[in-house]
Amino acid sequence: MAYTTIDDPEAYFQVKTYTGDGSTPSITLDGDTDMQPDFVWIKNRDQTDDHCIFDSVRGATKVLTPEEGAETTDADTLTSFDSDGFALGADVKVNTNTEAYVAWCWKESATAGFDIVTFTGDGSARTISHSLSAVPHMYHVKGREGYPWSVYHHKNTAAPETDKLTLGDTDATADAVSYWNDTAPTSSVFSLGTTADVNADTKVYMAYLWRSVQGFSKFGSYTGNGNVDGTFVYTGFRPAWIMIKGPSQTQSWIILDTKRSPYNLVGEDELLANLSDAENSSSWNPNTSGTIMDILSNGFKIRAMATVGLSTAGEPYIYMAFAEAPFVNSNGVPCNAR
Repeated sequence: MAYTTIDDPEAYFQVKTYTGDGSTPSITLDGDTDMQPDFVWIKNRDQTDDHCIFDSVRGATKVLTPEEGAETTDADTLTSFDSDGFALGADVKVNTNTEAYVAWCWKESATAGFDIVTFTGDGSARTISHSLSAVPHMYHVKGREGYPWSVYHHKNTAAPETDKLTLGDTDATADAVSYWNDTAPTSSVFSLGTTADVNADTKVYMAYLWRSVQGFSKFGSYTGNGNVDGTFVYTGFRPAWIMIKGPSQTQSWIILDTKRSPYNLVGEDELLANLSDAENSSSWNPNTSGTIMDILSNGFKIRAMATVGLSTAGEPYIYMAFAEAPFVNSNGVPCNAR
């Protein structure tokens, strides 16, 4: 019995923490497997610098943030995608001397369920081809010349193709035919409506699409119970990275990873996709105990009270998660807990 098609998650996803030096360093990923990333998301952990998002389709030095701004070109940011990491300039958002940073790195691969697509809008309802060869479970669409990041998640609501979320804000999900044309994605295309956020005439857009891959990635949902003995969420792997949002609530997108939080309980090192706040910023985190969840060999268990925004009783939560190790590999060997 094959439990996963990906025994080595480090071939497709890695988290890298580093300390800036204010110079022009080459950052080498820590995994045993070399990985040339195609999508790199960097955040200064110590300061309120913007998140910086890069991909190999747009090319090095081309910066997007989760906010509504247009793409910028900055020769002092990420300067190349290398065979086992990336190179940096001296911009403060990615490389201030002595400050702490984290980089979340993905490799584009149909095997790993990740596709990067670029297209030009035409203002009319339409479909866009992708290369996943399977139905995508989550995608983000962003205009390079502006507009918010519009998010589709297949567990957002009972009819997710009718609704959209926005990565750069805390808004609850909204029903809007003009985003996905009320049409579910297929194994070859995803649909767009007429709103300028995803499809303005002559404007250039990026789409980042993912699907769940057994033992490697999961795009799912759970229901909060309002208790510190919170919901257990089965993923089929020991997570390395998790992002969570309560779609029916006005709530931030919370990001956790096991490189910044190597021991349970996890929670003192959360970052927020929609805010430039430093790690565990007091402007957001009401959880004075600093604990959000346990990372387990086969998923995660919420340990936060309802006030943290991850466990309100009866409320749904959506997540995207990537593996540190499959729960059971293709040879039937289980992974260890942390």
